[in-house]
Amino acid sequence: MKSAQRSVPWIVFPIMLAIGVSFCLPLEAEPVWVHSTTAPSDVMEPLPQRFAEAGTSEVPDFQKHVMPLLGRLGCNGRACHGSFQGQGGFQLSLFGYDFQADHAALLAESAGRVDPDDVDESLILAKPTDADMHEGGKRFEKASWQYRVLSRWIEAGAESANSNLQVLDHLEVLPTEVHFDNAEQDMQLTAIAHWADGTREDVTALCRFSTNDDAVAAIDENGHVRSGLQGDTHVVVAYDRAVVPVSVIRPVQVESSIATPPLSDHAVDRLVAAKHSKLGIVPSPLCTDAEFIRRVSLDMTGTLPAAEEVRRFLADDDTDKRQRLIEELLEAPGYAAWWATRLSDWTGNSEEQLNNVLPVRGAASRLWYEWLRVRLDDNIPYDEIVAGIVTAESRQDGESYLEYCQSLTAACQPGNEGQYAARDGMPLFWARRNLQQPEERAIGFAYAFMGIRIECAQCHKHPFDQWSKDDFDQFAKLFSNLNARPNTVAKDAVKTRKELLEELTGGKDINNGDLRKLIYKRASDGDVVPFPELVYNQPRNQTRRVAGAQKRKNKNQRVPVAAIEQGFALGESSGIRIDQDPRDALMQWLRAPENPYFARAIVNRVWANYFGIGLINPTDDMNLANPASNEPLLDYLAAGLREHEYDLHWLHREITTSDAYQRSTQTNASNTQDRTNFSRHVPRRLPAEVIRDAVLLATQSTAETTKMRAQMTDMAIAADIPQRRNQRDFALQVFGQSQRESNCDCDRSDSPSLLQSIYLRNDIQMYQQLASKDGWVAQACESLGEAGPHERTNPAADQITRKADLIRRQTIARIERFQSLDASKRARQREKTLAAYRMVRKRFAEYGFATPTFADLLADPTAWQLTRIGMETPSSVQKHGNDTLALVVDEAYLRTLSRLPDTEEAEIAKTYIEESETVAEGLSSIVWALVNTKEFIITH
Repeated sequence: MKSAQRSVPWIVFPIMLAIGVSFCLPLEAEPVWVHSTTAPSDVMEPLPQRFAEAGTSEVPDFQKHVMPLLGRLGCNGRACHGSFQGQGGFQLSLFGYDFQADHAALLAESAGRVDPDDVDESLILAKPTDADMHEGGKRFEKASWQYRVLSRWIEAGAESANSNLQVLDHLEVLPTEVHFDNAEQDMQLTAIAHWADGTREDVTALCRFSTNDDAVAAIDENGHVRSGLQGDTHVVVAYDRAVVPVSVIRPVQVESSIATPPLSDHAVDRLVAAKHSKLGIVPSPLCTDAEFIRRVSLDMTGTLPAAEEVRRFLADDDTDKRQRLIEELLEAPGYAAWWATRLSDWTGNSEEQLNNVLPVRGAASRLWYEWLRVRLDDNIPYDEIVAGIVTAESRQDGESYLEYCQSLTAACQPGNEGQYAARDGMPLFWARRNLQQPEERAIGFAYAFMGIRIECAQCHKHPFDQWSKDDFDQFAKLFSNLNARPNTVAKDAVKTRKELLEELTGGKDINNGDLRKLIYKRASDGDVVPFPELVYNQPRNQTRRVAGAQKRKNKNQRVPVAAIEQGFALGESSGIRIDQDPRDALMQWLRAPENPYFARAIVNRVWANYFGIGLINPTDDMNLANPASNEPLLDYLAAGLREHEYDLHWLHREITTSDAYQRSTQTNASNTQDRTNFSRHVPRRLPAEVIRDAVLLATQSTAETTKMRAQMTDMAIAADIPQRRNQRDFALQVFGQSQRESNCDCDRSDSPSLLQSIYLRNDIQMYQQLASKDGWVAQACESLGEAGPHERTNPAADQITRKADLIRRQTIARIERFQSLDASKRARQREKTLAAYRMVRKRFAEYGFATPTFADLLADPTAWQLTRIGMETPSSVQKHGNDTLALVVDEAYLRTLSRLPDTEEAEIAKTYIEESETVAEGLSSIVWALVNTKEFIITH
């Protein structure tokens, strides 16, 4: 977008900015750039003005001007000299934040781009001004301010910042919020750098600009914002280490005919409504009671509500019944089970990564899950749960190594997981195979407990956040001395471990592979075996090492005392000593009220569970360039969680009692496109575990589902972790259960696929559940006095039935077309039609189904029902009466869709059952059809 082509330029009045108001008026001239709301004497003019003419005496600063300019020109980008291999034999640090290395590269004798002795021949000037010479094309003109800045810096000696790097206090971007009324409107941003020494400078021309949604707001390289579609987004301004997002809003034009629901006084709703007011959005009305009980049950407990629970809730006339339901669900077994699964996702509970961590295969993941579940069931504060992971010790206070091995041997036996849950800490987090290097631990810690991605900073400055490679390295240093390898034990346990091994082997020398098998077998049998421990290795005493070296040279020379080594938590200037275990200090840092990540991360993830999208999205990418869609709301919930001492029940309650959560899926003209401001419920597919369990709960008998809900037996939401890859439940695999293979919430997939439809429609498991003698269809048939279904072990018969039914419908359509012909055409087509009928009759005889006579078929084609040879079309259903059958149909809807059928749906279902070969066939088909509706597989 070129500024000269703008049709409606806009200007910001400084007085409006000064009082915090963004206001636009169209002009008929070129855009006016607003440089500052402060007096010109307080802010240095931008470089394009200071270097507008040749002969400027000012010397540009390498850190403040030269490197940001090269970044603005794209020289240190991924596609140019900032790539890992560089370009044309010349390499700069990615995005230009390693000033020392970049200065050395620019002045290197062999491949450097700066020649202080012949300024104009410096390649940093010659190449960017010559399109033929420069593979990256022409970047600026010789008469440009960019050329003058670089040449003046070289003339003055091309000095670097060296160790005297200046500290950027903050970057001020004006306006702080941009409002547009229509499309194709413009706004100019101004960026002012505030340095620690008090200097203020307009650096707009040196910033990098980007947009989070170019459909709503585009931004060019000069900071000109242009409006697009209605909605809101952020444009991002980056300079030095600062990354500043600026909100851009183009409100919807609200129609007066849209009914506005009453405004709730709930704190969440007030903050959501404030954003709606800015956007011109009118929220949808509240959902029905049937929608609410299904939605909150699935979201909070991962479990379909029982049919009887739905009946009771719908019949309840109390105005506070939704609040009471929420309290009941918070105490339900499904709550702790489902949220232990979610916390297992975020903390990385993966049997693949825990292989060989404990002597009993498959035990580690079960123990991890149960440790979490018990604490959630007891509503232990979230910070205490995390502290039990972060600061975990293998042994309890006063516990010997032998007692520790005895305790874990017992806990690893199936059914004894509660013994492990009773232990204070859960050190298995640190034992994962993909969490053994300090760098891996830094990344995993930041992901699990802070909701941020710092992988980029492992190699270079994070492009969308403040983290540098040095920040990453200093943070990773905190994890460098933790040892959680399979054979690690504390020093005081070495002798006992050796004795246990000798007892197992009888003193024989056994190779490692055979020894491992022996330990696995004996541990599985319940015999006490040695277990690994999490150990913090004290770093070598630097003072002693230096002293020893010095004493060998000169006994009288004074020995220097080495500085105590330390690392740094992210964003902190005070170090943490690593001559002692730093994890307690790390936990204190997480808990600190001013920590900007810990509380916000869990709030954001819980919110996303209920709305399908986080206040910050993706939920594990909280960075400066990715602000919350509603910052005041996220701040309120995070502060509230801290004030309520990390009570997760408070958080769930605060979210689910809000009108924002209870909105209907109905849309109006103002909120049809809303996905991020919570003015309506946006349907989403259920998670893998929830779908798999929902199918079971819909098809199993009432007695069985009551047991499942009470004891969490056979429930995927209560499974400790996904099975090994070659043993995973097919439904969980198809619907995208998290593999927990990486530090990314994207490990869990909610994308639709063809296999998902095939599973629900045609998988053998689905047919077995519908046809089970212990299923609900059998239960319903028994209540009607009808024969139940036989369990189908061979789907071939079902396939034949479907083929026969398809042929029947095709034949009926052919007969109807034949009858629509006039008399002369019917006479000519009769033999052909009769021949086709005979082929059908032959095929049906092979399939074992009866065929009506040709005359009967001509008389009434639609009367033909699929009937096996030797059986009459069933009429026994009639004896039950409409009321009895209606109750069965109601039950089918309640246990699948959590609502009653409407009149038309009920009549269609009853008619279908009456016309089916058997009641069992009809009921199975009804349940199968309901499970295959969108209404079953998505929230609503």
